Amino acid sequence: MEVMEATPAPARQVNVRSSDKAMEVVLYAIAAVILIVLIYPLYFIVIASFSDPSGVANGQVWFYPQGFTLDGYRELLRHPNIWVGYRNTILYTAVGTAIGLAVNVPAAYALSRKDLFGRKALSLLFIFTMFFNGGLIPTFLTIRDFHMYNTFLVMVLPFSVIVYDIIVARTFFQTSIPGDLWEAAQIDGCGNLRYFARVVLPLSKAVLSVLGLWIAVGYWNSYFNALIYLKNPDLYPLQLILRNILITNQMQSGMGSGEAAQIALRLANMMRYSVIIVSTVPIMCLYPFVQKYFNQGVMIGAVKE
Repeated sequence: MEVMEATPAPARQVNVRSSDKAMEVVLYAIAAVILIVLIYPLYFIVIASFSDPSGVANGQVWFYPQGFTLDGYRELLRHPNIWVGYRNTILYTAVGTAIGLAVNVPAAYALSRKDLFGRKALSLLFIFTMFFNGGLIPTFLTIRDFHMYNTFLVMVLPFSVIVYDIIVARTFFQTSIPGDLWEAAQIDGCGNLRYFARVVLPLSKAVLSVLGLWIAVGYWNSYFNALIYLKNPDLYPLQLILRNILITNQMQSGMGSGEAAQIALRLANMMRYSVIIVSTVPIMCLYPFVQKYFNQGVMIGAVKE
C-alpha cells in the first residue's frame, strides 16, 4: 500500500490569511482613531471643568487638569434656581416621554396596518408636517388660545407628536411583527386593542427603548419652548436656568472694571464647562439601562419598507 504524502497548504491561502489579518489591524486602528476623536472632546470638557480657566485659555490643558479647582461647581451650585430647574426638567422629561410614547407608538402601529382606510393619505399628512408648519407666531397664538401659555402643559403636550419617531416605529412594526400573529390572535377572538397591548408592545421593547431615549434627551435638552412660552421662573427647566446664569455672569464681567471684573470673568469662564457637566451627566446615566435594547433598535429606521 502506498503512503500518501501530506501536501503543503497552497501559498495563496497563506497570503489570504495574512492579508485578512492586516486588514483587521487596519480596521481596528481606524476604529481606535474614530473613538479617540469622539471621546476626547468629552474628556476635555471634564478636565477643563476642574482646571483654572487661565490654563484652559492658554492651551495648557490637554490630558489632565491644570490648577485643579472646584470653584466653577461651587459657584454654579450656589444658585438656588439650579435645584428648581432640575426638578422641573425631571418632571418635563418623565411626563413628556410618557406622553410622547403614548401618542407616537399607537399612531405608528395604526399606520403600519394595511387594512387602515386611507393609510397612504394619512401618512402623507404626517410627512407634510415635517417640511411645513404654521410658524412661531401662529403656534404661539394657538397655545395662548388653548390657555396653555405659562403652564406645565405647554412643555409636554403641544409638541409631543414627533413624525420621525412615528416613521421609525411604523417601519419596525411592518418589518419585525409577523402578520401571522394577527391572524392567530383573530382566531382566538383577540381584538385590535388587546392585540396591540398584549402582543405587539411586548415584542417592541427595542423600538420603545430607542424612542423613549430619543424623546427623553429631547426634553432634557429643550430650552427654546420654555424661552418662548414660559414667563414664570418657577417653571423654567434646567437648560434655561443655566443659560440665564451664564448670560448674567458674562454681563457682570463686561460691565465691571478692575479686579472685580477679572474675578467675574474668571468665574464665567470656569462655569462654562461646569454647566455642560451638570446638564449632561444625569441624562447620560440613563444609557446603561437601555443599552441592551438600543443596540438592537438603533438601525430600525434604516430598514427599507
